[in-house]
Amino acid sequence: GRKENNPLPSKEDNWIIRDVMMGMILFFLLLLLLWQGTYWIGVDVFDIFKSYSVPSPLGVGKCFFELMQDGSLLQATLNSLFRGFIGYAIAVLIGVMLGVSLYHFKYLQKNMKPIILGIQTLPSVCWVPFSILWFGLSTQAILFVVVMGSAFGIAISVDNAIKNIPTIYTRAALTMGAGRRQMYRYVLFPACLPEMIAGLKQGWSFAWRALMAGEVMTTSIGLGQTLIMGRDLADINQVMLVMIVIVVVGIVIDKCIFSVIERHVLVKRGLQK
Repeated sequence: GRKENNPLPSKEDNWIIRDVMMGMILFFLLLLLLWQGTYWIGVDVFDIFKSYSVPSPLGVGKCFFELMQDGSLLQATLNSLFRGFIGYAIAVLIGVMLGVSLYHFKYLQKNMKPIILGIQTLPSVCWVPFSILWFGLSTQAILFVVVMGSAFGIAISVDNAIKNIPTIYTRAALTMGAGRRQMYRYVLFPACLPEMIAGLKQGWSFAWRALMAGEVMTTSIGLGQTLIMGRDLADINQVMLVMIVIVVVGIVIDKCIFSVIERHVLVKRGLQK
């Protein structure tokens, strides 16, 4: 008879996953040892660097436990995530609408897209003075920086994703009598979804970086403000800790949300096993 597919991983697959995980753990342990050894040689042995100017794994670990005990690091991370998701949701709404408009109206495609491309090259920190003048040192100011830092990138990604759809799809839909609304709902959006997800993922990276720029310049509690507090206290270990947390949170969001959605769509389309 025909052999049924087993959805559960085999013993061989489990061993491969275990070997990969062990390899990653060993790599990071060696990296930490190299980091601590460099700190010890440069600070304690040869006195090349000053202890307050170079972070060490032990110092970062100690700072982590101290900030976790008083709850400040967890609170700052949750505040940043909340602002990031709210600002990103607004940016996605604006970016998708603007991207569809760029595709649909040739006048905007010709005249407005170059302006959007130019604005997208601006660093997010350039919007901080506007946000402070218009909204003060508030959460709204941070959200403004996040939206301005990511919405235009999302709009460009959406426009490019729709334009990269094979023309045979739209011609077939028009031949079958599809209207404008049906064209977008049943042809354009489903066809460009894989590439659009990649653009939305890139938009999240823009939003996360813009969020840090906004928090650094304001007084709201968040990862950016915690980083500035470390600078003001001349605590390089706290600065390094916040940088690591920012990177880890960005990786976790990418792997647990965007990569899962992207894989689901690709598998459903038969583009990936």
